Amino acid sequence: MTRTTAILPVKRFGSAKQRLVDAMTDGTRRAMAEAMVTDVLIALRRAKEVDEVLVVTGEPAAEALAAGYDASAIVDDPDDAGHNVAALRGIEAAVDRGATRVVLVPGDCPALDPRQLDALLARHHEGVVVVPDRHGTGTNALVLTPPDVVEPAFGPGSRDRHEELARAAGASVAVVEVPTLGLDVDTLDDLEALRGALDELHGGASHTRGMLARVARK
Repeated sequence: MTRTTAILPVKRFGSAKQRLVDAMTDGTRRAMAEAMVTDVLIALRRAKEVDEVLVVTGEPAAEALAAGYDASAIVDDPDDAGHNVAALRGIEAAVDRGATRVVLVPGDCPALDPRQLDALLARHHEGVVVVPDRHGTGTNALVLTPPDVVEPAFGPGSRDRHEELARAAGASVAVVEVPTLGLDVDTLDDLEALRGALDELHGGASHTRGMLARVARK
């Protein structure tokens, strides 16, 4: 029987979204990061194919969010050792708790539709599944069955890197586009792309929508 754990690495909100520093105050940037993580958490809890959600973080506010949405917090290095280190800690914790499959999801894809995630997980039950970003070069989500089939290697160019790692491990690999998982936010262009997508979507991302409206009024 498959037991699927979603792993959500979350860096400290105060250090998140540094490429938006010229467009937002520190307080607004922090609030935006928290809003996006909240919306991702809500989507993950609504996904029927996800049995458990682990939030790996050194951010106290994210630990509180996890508790509020029936997720478990795995305390990470408060100095933010990096996304891949946090992802590995999450995988280790998930395996210890009985996971046979993990899906690694970023905290800055607030448009995530749980139905799209369910469809992805229902179709793929082995090896490595790479969900690329909207540019087609990065990795926004990673499905690993079993959880230790490869080590996560997020960062620039990670789509190709994850494909190469899967082949080297002798595992099957699929690249699957998931529209609402392709919209991560690092730059102002990303933020505008997200805004446009949310205008076309019905429901979801209520916290991020509120923050976008607040930013637009300034």
